[in-house]
Amino acid sequence: MSKTRIAALLFFALATRAADLKKATPQLPPDPRFKTDILVIVAHPDDETAATGYLARAIFDQHKRVSVIFGTRGNSGGNETGNEQADALSAIREIEARRALASFGVTDVWFLDGPDTPGQDPLRSLETWNHGAALAKAVRLIRLTRPEVILTWLPLCVAGENHGDHQASSVIATEAFDLAGDATAYPEQLAMPRDRRNIGNLTEGLQPWQPKKLYFFSDASHTDFEDGQGPRYDAKAVSPAKGVSYARLIAEEMSFHLTQGDTGQFAADALKKNDLKLFEEPVRFIFGKSLVSSSITADILEGVPPGPIPFAPVPGYRQSQRSELSISLGGPWAFYSEFWKAHAIDRVGRLLSKPELMISAGERLVLPLIVTNPGPATTVTVRSILPDGWRELSGSALYPVEAHGSYTIQTVVQAPQDAKPGWVAKDVVWVAEAGGKEIGSAHMRIQIGSGGLPQ
Repeated sequence: MSKTRIAALLFFALATRAADLKKATPQLPPDPRFKTDILVIVAHPDDETAATGYLARAIFDQHKRVSVIFGTRGNSGGNETGNEQADALSAIREIEARRALASFGVTDVWFLDGPDTPGQDPLRSLETWNHGAALAKAVRLIRLTRPEVILTWLPLCVAGENHGDHQASSVIATEAFDLAGDATAYPEQLAMPRDRRNIGNLTEGLQPWQPKKLYFFSDASHTDFEDGQGPRYDAKAVSPAKGVSYARLIAEEMSFHLTQGDTGQFAADALKKNDLKLFEEPVRFIFGKSLVSSSITADILEGVPPGPIPFAPVPGYRQSQRSELSISLGGPWAFYSEFWKAHAIDRVGRLLSKPELMISAGERLVLPLIVTNPGPATTVTVRSILPDGWRELSGSALYPVEAHGSYTIQTVVQAPQDAKPGWVAKDVVWVAEAGGKEIGSAHMRIQIGSGGLPQ
């Protein structure tokens, strides 16, 4: 029998057998009910109000879907409406947030279950939130909602942006943006269940998803650093769909947060007086990055194509090599200097000409410093140069630094009780010397303000 005839018989036999096989059920696509265009990742119930001037335009006029993730339920906030505090307050603030967003048609709202952590240090917030668990939840929700764009707080220490939780949410949002499309990240979320109708399944059956664009916003005390860094939206303009200004829509959504004096109560009072001037400020965004063609100041949804795009890996952490003794800011400043590079958002690190913070008159300022020594063991002298009237509480000393090691110094200075509001004329400066010569210095620009959280 020829090879051709044998092949024909085998093909016929296989075709006949295949005709008798049961047809498999088609693979189900991701659940379309949760597909969103814009995912907002913020820290507290009422934080979404920083972006509602744009969200109103996207939802009502462009008919885009929006979903929101809150890092906390705001359990440490004040309460202007009753005695409820702690977990009871967090239950109320969750209700306020859900009702506020429902007024905009947003019903897909999740919480990462972190505790509200008052303070300016984002590393402390990441610690109390259980960073790894919160990140896993955020990645899961990105894979579930498959957003085109993510909006979040700015991962940068800026005067007036004085809540570490805000920056913690932006750190998690940025990390999740870069991990959700990685098939090796949280693979238990991606493994298909053996039988999706069976109650014994543990793996989640999600699919990787790469968001396309990342934008930041800030509630800093000044906006000069934001000029030309992203799109701006006119809050005085009238929504074609709603027939009122976006400023009014901002105030109406904000007014649901009545436990909070600086948002809900403030908005309710403005609406009662019909005085919306303070809501008419432009809604500003800072361009983080885009994996599709888009200019920095273009509309947030410009260049966003339908459907998925390939996973875009980021550089990741690369240890910096130093050849000489050096001194630099530690804590969140040291973290951010590496974080921006690792996640390909280096432009964030160029927004400010020098590091800055806001504190109150008479408040203590804690600045961690890191002395890095790539050579043999040595002693480094550190001393402060302070603005007039400031007082050093700790920091100046002789520090033994091991060979090829580093020394972290916790410096503390105090502003004068009578310090006037505004930028301090001179920076707080720490200078380091070794071997009779200066090896470097660390500077901090200070703004004196009121009503902020302790640094």
